[in-house]
Amino acid sequence: MFYGLDPTFIILIPAIIFTVYAQNKVKSTYATYSRVPTKRNITGGQVARMILDNNGMAHVPIEVVQGTLTDNYDPTKDVMHLSEGTYNSSSVASVAVAAHESGHAMQDGTNYSFLKLRIAMVPAVNVVSAFSMPLIVIGLALAFAGQGTGSMIFNIGVIMFAVVVLFHTITLPVEFDASKRALQQLVALNIVDGNEVRGAEKVLSAAALTYVGALAVSLVMLIRVLLLRGNNN
Repeated sequence: MFYGLDPTFIILIPAIIFTVYAQNKVKSTYATYSRVPTKRNITGGQVARMILDNNGMAHVPIEVVQGTLTDNYDPTKDVMHLSEGTYNSSSVASVAVAAHESGHAMQDGTNYSFLKLRIAMVPAVNVVSAFSMPLIVIGLALAFAGQGTGSMIFNIGVIMFAVVVLFHTITLPVEFDASKRALQQLVALNIVDGNEVRGAEKVLSAAALTYVGALAVSLVMLIRVLLLRGNNN
């Protein structure tokens, strides 16, 4: 007995703990290196412009957006968004984030296959992520009630959720590759020195943990759903 707690929920706990750890790690690492200025005193906005221009992407505009860590590169519009903190700051954290987003722009410019696949999946993922769990719940309820259509609805929901898991899986190489490109550019353009490279690497590594956590949670949730169905056949 688990005192009313679904036993399959237990397998979610490690993934949830890791996700919370990853989120806290990102915040603490970013906060630490946001207080460490780079010796060259180049802002995140300048870093992004340098990397883009040096990689044949002078046409990509950089727009400032509100919020913290809201930085992103939009491949559908070929535009980079940097938060005010990143754009105006010359800290190691800001330089690392700006370089990372520039890495995504470089991926787009070189037709990086995983990025292209991720972009192609976005419309479908937006749909299946909204409907997969409701269909799974409805399918389970109908199956428990002895309705023959329950299994079919459940299976459709599982297939949809599997697409979400695949999306998170594809996101990992996209993010890791962008960080790799970022560090290479920071060194090649002499934007940071040795100690600052290690700081930038820590910032990017911490951020990568959040994507690993997202994949872990989605994968464990899929396993849990399948266990629930198996336990009630």
